[in-house]
Amino acid sequence: MGITKRELDQAPDPRGFKKEHQNINLHYVLALALVSAMGGLLFGYDWVVIGGAKPFYERYFDITSSATFQGLAMSSALFGCLIGSAVSGIFTDKFGRKIPLLFAAFIFIFTSIGTGAFNSFTLFMVFRILGGIGIGIASNVSPIYIAEIAPAHMRGKLVAINQLTIALGVLGAQLTNMLIAEPVPLNANDSFISQSWNGQMGWRWMFWACSVPASLFFILMWFIPESPRWLTKTGKIAKAFKIFERIGGTEYARKETDEILQSMESESPHEKSNFAHLFSKQLAPIIVLGIVLAVFQQWCGINVIFNYAEEIFSAAGYGISGTLFNIVLTGSVSLIFTVVSMFIVDKWGRKVLMLTGAGGLAIVYMILTAGYFLHIQGFFMLFWVVTAISIYCLTLAPITWVLLSEIFPNKIRGQAMSVATFALWFSCAVLTITFPFLNKAFGASGTFALYSSICILGFFYLWKKLPETKGKSLEQIEYELTKQHIQ
Repeated sequence: MGITKRELDQAPDPRGFKKEHQNINLHYVLALALVSAMGGLLFGYDWVVIGGAKPFYERYFDITSSATFQGLAMSSALFGCLIGSAVSGIFTDKFGRKIPLLFAAFIFIFTSIGTGAFNSFTLFMVFRILGGIGIGIASNVSPIYIAEIAPAHMRGKLVAINQLTIALGVLGAQLTNMLIAEPVPLNANDSFISQSWNGQMGWRWMFWACSVPASLFFILMWFIPESPRWLTKTGKIAKAFKIFERIGGTEYARKETDEILQSMESESPHEKSNFAHLFSKQLAPIIVLGIVLAVFQQWCGINVIFNYAEEIFSAAGYGISGTLFNIVLTGSVSLIFTVVSMFIVDKWGRKVLMLTGAGGLAIVYMILTAGYFLHIQGFFMLFWVVTAISIYCLTLAPITWVLLSEIFPNKIRGQAMSVATFALWFSCAVLTITFPFLNKAFGASGTFALYSSICILGFFYLWKKLPETKGKSLEQIEYELTKQHIQ
């Protein structure tokens, strides 16, 4: 499975395709990337909106004294993410990339309305789980689609658009939460908050607002084509050729379709791309690498700052209104550094940025550990929390998705990405569920010390195992990762 070594050696350096670069229809490619990346925007909004609603729905449902119910409420969407990511692999390999994204858009519309519509905590969690299915599908399929339509020399930048829209969704949710919530007195008790407009209706509108961008995503998805790589893989070469031709002209279309066909020509026509095949001797190292990347992106610990912002900033001395403002601040920083990442990912490379992220977070977490241990409050702690988010959004957040969209071979990309995203959401579920217990047992200081240790281990793993993929076609990456034994 892959092009021959002779063909690879004779292929021009991808960094030298100057004429081909000039022929790329940037407006068309960018439009496709932006529409499909709206799945990331909804993923970001639906994922983070609960953090701002948390102080109010917890009082409404009277679960502030139960770490178990708090953890279940925060992690309920994650159970849906596991379902969505588990089924999306088979779904995308069979039906393509477009239909799953349309389905995810419909789920976002349905669940954003349902989450805030009922007075039952059980139904609240049911709709959060269903919404999580949409997140699981979108987080899998959006980066795959972008990677498969993107020219090699700008693939990192285009896939990073998905992370940019996630950051926009995060910031959108945070701004929406802050604009909807009425000011809360610093000394307000649980009873006052639960009976206030925030406690009765405000948190509902925070969820309902997601239905607007979800509806726009659903409409726009009807106007983008299917992934040309999936079309080629399923024998619809003429359709794929027309899409590639619109992206980069006739020569570009011929080159792309030829590379895809060459990468598949050594496969047996009777060979089935099933789950067991993913863990064959040839593919297992790539799958394991993808799983580790996905798990590390979560266990580096940054998502607890978004999901448990109230506890994190409360420990740093901030009240609820101050926390909502700080959440917006972290979202703004997240967006800025995600944009910066887009401009350097295809210049610096993936490995350098991943190592920078792992090492930088390890150091910042050590500082936060000391700060919480010494009971330091105020701006000092806010500064280092924001610094951690900046590092994450510059490195691990976008680059992990870029790598996951690149490293898997054409034939198994949907299922392999499904395995990786399942691992990502499972590890995120573990992170989210365990944080309240870790925080109570070890305090914020001990918890961040644990995350620092994980980042140190991740740094050395990435140093040893992670290949560089910048500037290479998906088929070249496939060859290098699966055919290294060819001399």
